[in-house]
This record gives sequence, C-alpha cells and structure tokens, in this order.
Amino acid sequence: MRQAKIYYQELLAGILTETDEGEYQFQYEIDYVDKYSDQFITFTMPVRKEPYVEKRLFPFFEGLIPEGWLLDIASKNWKINRNDRMGLLLACCKNCIGAVSVHPKVTENAE
Repeated sequence: MRQAKIYYQELLAGILTETDEGEYQFQYEIDYVDKYSDQFITFTMPVRKEPYVEKRLFPFFEGLIPEGWLLDIASKNWKINRNDRMGLLLACCKNCIGAVSVHPKVTENAE
C-alpha cells in the first residue's frame, strides 16, 4: 500500500491511497470537510466524508503527472516504470503548478 498526502493551497485536504489490490481511494480529511467544504480539489471530487474509490488512478491525479519528453526524463532519472502512475505521482508532483501538491505519506511500517 502506498499513500500520499494531498494538499490544497498548503492545507492538508486528504489522503490518496493505492491499495495492495491496485484500487485507488481518496478520502478528504475530516477537519478539511468541516472547515473547507466549498474548497474541493477538483469539480469531479466535491468535498464529502465518504471516500472516492476507483480501479484506476483518478483522472484529476493522472493529469498532474508529466507527459511526453518530461515523463521520459522523470521515468529515467527516478527509475520509475512509466506505467507506475502512483510512483510517478509521488515522485513528480510535490511542486505542481496550481493549488494542489502531492507529498508521500510515510507510515510507521516504512523502513
């Protein structure tokens, strides 16, 4: 399982999870839901308490990953398979253009 903290304008908005089964979940943080219910990260994912679940990486997050020659450079330099979308998101999207940033979530089990 891999997880990312998703920030919206420097506020922790939620957690994106890639499960061991390959499913993707995005869950807004409870504090964010309570305080910023009108500040969604994308129109397709309005703020709500229930998690969003998909079999593929959500299109919004796919759109943050570099394309073309920049994807080639990122894949080669970080030795990440082009098809490892979560890996590319975690490696490349900490300083995205726009209001959203993606930061790896370190778990206690990580070594």
